[in-house]
Amino acid sequence: MASLARSLRPLARAAKAPQRTFLGGVRKGPQLRCLSTTPQRRQADALDITDIPPTPISHLSETESLMAEQVTRFANDQILPKVREMDEAETMDPAVVEQLFEQGLMGIEIPEEYGGAGMNFTAAIVAIEELARVDPSVSVLVDVHNTLCNTCLLKYAKEDNKKKWLPKLATDTVASFCLSEPASGSDAFAMQTKAVKTDSTYKITGSKMWITNSMESSLFIVFANLDPSKGYKGISAFLVEKGTPGFEIAKKEKKLGIKASSTCVINFDDVEVPHANLLGEEGQGYKYAIGILNEGRIGIAAQMTGLALGAWENAAKYVWNDRKQFGKLIGEFQGMQHQLAQAYVEIQAARALVFNAARKKEAGQDFVRDAAMAKLYSSQVAQRVAGQAIEWMGGMGFVREGLAEKFWRDSKIGAIYEGTSNIQLNTIAKLLQNEYTK
Repeated sequence: MASLARSLRPLARAAKAPQRTFLGGVRKGPQLRCLSTTPQRRQADALDITDIPPTPISHLSETESLMAEQVTRFANDQILPKVREMDEAETMDPAVVEQLFEQGLMGIEIPEEYGGAGMNFTAAIVAIEELARVDPSVSVLVDVHNTLCNTCLLKYAKEDNKKKWLPKLATDTVASFCLSEPASGSDAFAMQTKAVKTDSTYKITGSKMWITNSMESSLFIVFANLDPSKGYKGISAFLVEKGTPGFEIAKKEKKLGIKASSTCVINFDDVEVPHANLLGEEGQGYKYAIGILNEGRIGIAAQMTGLALGAWENAAKYVWNDRKQFGKLIGEFQGMQHQLAQAYVEIQAARALVFNAARKKEAGQDFVRDAAMAKLYSSQVAQRVAGQAIEWMGGMGFVREGLAEKFWRDSKIGAIYEGTSNIQLNTIAKLLQNEYTK
């Protein structure tokens, strides 16, 4: 299969042409919705969208639509046959990881000058959702690598580190985002991992927990407190390579769901990295983490909507084609049809929240509340629909022969990682209070 990135690059370039970027000028001729591309998204000036005619939130550009079609084909042809085996083995097949790189799915937003696909944020969201319809474990590997790690380097790394790492991240190197610790989960900035600056290095000591992609990764973005006297304002971010003396993957967690996705404890015992491995500026790590996680939550929301859609489709095909009771397909009973319809409505409502948050992020608008709402609701819908799907399928939904029970197990993590549901509710409530307090 030809690389998805290579096949879509001409469309991505066309989408980024100057006439597609409206910064106050007059729009001439028919245009595709410019919110589907982001040539200006990392520049100081936000995209002016005041003269863009409204279109459906779910509208995709030609590039994004082709991305969805090709990722769907790739996931069904290459990943689906391995899903159950990887889940049972609790290991990501290295061949799958290699194929993800070959298809350009690990460098979706990385510019072409660094070897990436040079596409937009929503293209990444589309890919994450489509992968999750088949295997949420593969989806989260792609999600964390793209929306957290790649974005972190694109936004904050010095040019030398961009030139060194972005081509690798686009072609053959998986990365991990190391923020959580045994004693700091929702209160992420209560971290105990410390960094000490020496004449030529930073020396990192501590432990990280719940780190996604640990087994597959060669690069780790590690948050540590360089000046504890300043509290969270002393937190900085560092680039640490696997194999650095003192670096240890101490434990691989055995989980309820997303079993093929590696989640590990990582220890740092006086791990020394050169000053050049500081990501951005000293003391700015907490700002970087907050900003990146706000974007990442849209990715997790897309993972959950993809999961919900995959669970719904798997069950719907069964009840409308295979399972009969009392002489007819159970999908023909009105009670069953109402449940299927209600679940589908909720999935599409969650998807609307996801794509609205993605478009606002691309347009340079404040999307924090939107990202929180998308993650909260999509994780709720995913759990609800995946659970119902098991009941619709009866005994066949309960056994490990099919995917129904796996979708339900995988859905539980959506309410936990990258900000629990209660944290999302806190964020939403706080922003609403700020808006409505006189």
